[in-house]
Amino acid sequence: MKNFVEELKWRGMLAQIMPGTEEFLQKNMVSAYLGTDPTADSLHIGHLCGIMMLRHLQRCGHKPFLLVGGATGMIGDPSGKSQERNLLDSATLYHNQEAIKKQVAKFLDFDGTEPNKAELVNNYDWMKDFTFLDFAREVGKHITVNYMMAKDSVKMRLNGEASDGLSFTEFTYQLLQGYDFLYQYQKYGVRLQLGGNDQWGNMTTGTELIRRTLGAEAEAYCLTCPLITKADGKKFGKTESGNIWLARNRTTPYAFYQFWLNVSDDDAERYIKIFTDLDKTTIDALVEEHRQDPGRRTLQKRLAEEITTMVHSKEDLDMAIAASNILFGKATKDSLARLDEATLNDVFKDVPHYELAKEDLGGQAVDLFCRDGWDIFPSKSEMRKLVKGGGVSLNKEKLAAFDRPVTVDDLIDGKYLLVQRGKKNYYLITVK
Repeated sequence: MKNFVEELKWRGMLAQIMPGTEEFLQKNMVSAYLGTDPTADSLHIGHLCGIMMLRHLQRCGHKPFLLVGGATGMIGDPSGKSQERNLLDSATLYHNQEAIKKQVAKFLDFDGTEPNKAELVNNYDWMKDFTFLDFAREVGKHITVNYMMAKDSVKMRLNGEASDGLSFTEFTYQLLQGYDFLYQYQKYGVRLQLGGNDQWGNMTTGTELIRRTLGAEAEAYCLTCPLITKADGKKFGKTESGNIWLARNRTTPYAFYQFWLNVSDDDAERYIKIFTDLDKTTIDALVEEHRQDPGRRTLQKRLAEEITTMVHSKEDLDMAIAASNILFGKATKDSLARLDEATLNDVFKDVPHYELAKEDLGGQAVDLFCRDGWDIFPSKSEMRKLVKGGGVSLNKEKLAAFDRPVTVDDLIDGKYLLVQRGKKNYYLITVK
């Protein structure tokens, strides 16, 4: 078996590890779990380091459990938060769970015949009939308030200026997460919990609960990955428009691909180890090639290709590359027509947009594109000169004549016209 801890170390994916964990992993096929709250019907790239840890765990011969927090998601974890989160109903949580499993199935093998095939569990299944009195008696008596108050996540919320304090509901979260570990320890033989480094306090509460409940000889371990940041120290995975999601209806494959393509050189060196399966020899060679000629962006391109294929598909990668070429390279009318509407809007989100009434179609190009309030061309005479010199394109095809009619047949997706002036000036017209 490959050494899971060594794999994480060279990839920069190991933050804290409980003593004895590595030795335990070397001796056994270990069942390990990572929890995620189903607060949305998609994971975002902030979750990917944890999911990649599970992927490497399975590839090293161990058994991964993904715990979807249907019960704890109804409460909210205070770790790293300054405010209490909104609570969700059970129907929404179930919908989110199914969507998340579908995404994670691209990273883990849930359906194989091997003993280390991945499992998905939901803590709602064992919490829904657990009464408060039972919880107080079976769990609460083992962990002191002093122990719970010492956790950084609790102290930050109690002492933080931006905080409204900490509700009892949130205060109990570490006990609920601890019980998740205890339950899976007894039911499924789970011996290791994985998580982000902000979870260390909750995770060690779990190992403490197991030992106080089952005895000091009980073997339970924790291991965390670092919270991924950008080279400038800012939060990873956020853009001006929000999170970069794994679901295509929230973030198109093109926008997903572009995110990775545009990371800095320093970030690309770190991310290609964390977010791909490429081995050390391959990555070292790519890093060296990139350093020889950073302008070619070798690392960013390979990172974007690998992770877009993993999260979406090879077909989506090809479309994302083709979409990138529309703005930054050669493209044809056919490649433009192959884009779905969401991708088209993503590609051209930063170019000037205009609207045109459908009944205005049929007129000459020079009249349609030189309208009052539009800044595509300075004047009709200027447009005529540009057309004559081959400097105007409609839908990536050179406009042969300024007086050629523009009709419904020219529309992309039945509603768009793309006008290009010169090499770099694009204008998107929506026909309504």
